[in-house]
Amino acid sequence: MKSVAVYCGSSKGSSSMYIEEAKKLGKELARRNITLIYGGSSIGLMGAVADSVLAMGGKAIGVMPRFLDNREISHKSLSELLVVETMHERKAKMVELADAFIALPGGAGTMEEFFEVYTWAQVGLHKKPIGLLNTNRYYDPLIALLNHMNKEQFLQDQYRSMALIDEEPAGLLDKFKNYESPPVKTY
Repeated sequence: MKSVAVYCGSSKGSSSMYIEEAKKLGKELARRNITLIYGGSSIGLMGAVADSVLAMGGKAIGVMPRFLDNREISHKSLSELLVVETMHERKAKMVELADAFIALPGGAGTMEEFFEVYTWAQVGLHKKPIGLLNTNRYYDPLIALLNHMNKEQFLQDQYRSMALIDEEPAGLLDKFKNYESPPVKTY
């Protein structure tokens, strides 16, 4: 695993714990010589994880749509900033560049990005690991929903197990090392 796409909020959240854990993930990525692939912002959790990677001498690649770059929120110190035209291009480029995916706390955009790569894995468009970093138990309601979907037989066991979960960055990255993608569903 050489690169990880991190989806997260451009806000700081209600607790300083969110920023601290984003920084902790950045340090762990850099320590393991894993390139950060992310949305390219300098603010919120996005900025914190990138700043942390860079401070540790790691590599951070941002992918930013032009309309957001024009608002001057792009990170100016990245290893590389790729400016694309649309949000769809941004997501496709991040999937192309990443060997795995982590969702830190975030809002609707983070959820949309997480569920897209999760769905793509289910239908066999990629075999890369996907994880939730459950900082401050942020994802407990989502985990309960995934379990409910599984119980109600809308999410098969093999696909429920695709969403790897840990409260610690190192633990989640260790789970990624042992991940084996389940076979694609046939009808």
